[in-house]
Amino acid sequence: MSEEVSKRTEEETDTPVLEGQSDDSSGEEEASGDTEMDFLRNLFSRTLGLSPGEKELDELTLDGVARYILSGKCKNIICMVGAGISTSAGIPDFRSPGTGLYANLQKFNLPYPEAIFQIDYFKKHPEPFFALARELYPGQFKPTVCHYFIKMLKDKGLLRRCYSQNIDTLERVAGLEGEDLIEAHGTFHTSHCVSFLCRKEYSMDWMKNKIFSEDIPKCDSCGNLVKPDIVFFGENLPSRFFTSMKMDFPRCDLLIIMGTSLQVQPFASLVSRVSNSCPRLLINMEKTGQSEFGMGLLGFGGMDFDSDKAYRDVAHLSTCDDGCMALAEHLGWKAELEELVKHEHALIDSKDAKKKDKEVNRSSKDTGAEAGKSDKTE
Repeated sequence: MSEEVSKRTEEETDTPVLEGQSDDSSGEEEASGDTEMDFLRNLFSRTLGLSPGEKELDELTLDGVARYILSGKCKNIICMVGAGISTSAGIPDFRSPGTGLYANLQKFNLPYPEAIFQIDYFKKHPEPFFALARELYPGQFKPTVCHYFIKMLKDKGLLRRCYSQNIDTLERVAGLEGEDLIEAHGTFHTSHCVSFLCRKEYSMDWMKNKIFSEDIPKCDSCGNLVKPDIVFFGENLPSRFFTSMKMDFPRCDLLIIMGTSLQVQPFASLVSRVSNSCPRLLINMEKTGQSEFGMGLLGFGGMDFDSDKAYRDVAHLSTCDDGCMALAEHLGWKAELEELVKHEHALIDSKDAKKKDKEVNRSSKDTGAEAGKSDKTE
């Protein structure tokens, strides 16, 4: 309800996927080569004492980011998000002690917690995954303040794309569409037969019916398992992730990173793909994505919040919802965001109530029909 093998410790954690690669191997190799070139460019730039990039923010604070957004210079915002943007909706993260998903899987008798998201284990033992899917299935949760803040960026013509590690589909529920989203770790939105010779596609409604009827989903063409299109450990990331990042990140003029540990590759490497002058805002419960010792001086990859050379990275330590509301307040959008959340949640509640009424009516009709049959028989 988007991974790891590299550790993910965060109130925010990322959705389960391994350090995947593109199904298009050439795309993956190109992406790797681009990252190496970025490293070399930054290495030579810093070593030779060249300017790291133009300073766009007048101060490294949330208020400074807001002034930059309102300046008119900022028209291609990219959001990078992980599971921390969904925890307030009731969806657990992965590794938080006691409350994280991995801390509460004992009932499934797994050899180790991550096995539930490993493709080889799934093919032999699909039952634990589908039991967990019933508990966390999309459609049982409402988007958060953070999801609607991203939707506001879209509505105001400022969002270039949202790159998400989440598989809960809440970005879509909040109003982002396929073109607005890169679901790096896949999605429940579609499912496919796991057989490479078949690969028949199934809808979200089909999969939901199977999961909640407690049937193990099997392909009606070949009889193999059907799996939601989320990226398991041992699977490749969608090729669209690699093709889109090469187009999007060079054009990005503000990167907003929320609710992710930035520990899982290749997603974490995206922070280094923006230009040297592009401001980067982290909204998270703790600072993350910082360079290893010495690497920040070379300009490779990580964020720099605290050194004397910091010039574009801002860390706002809070929940994602509180951080988005605080940024909205600095932008003068707070009342608009509050109204949007209230209105959209009311619509969801209304739809849910109508759906329940229909189910109750259908159930009572079925009961009445059965009673009628019984009377006639007697």
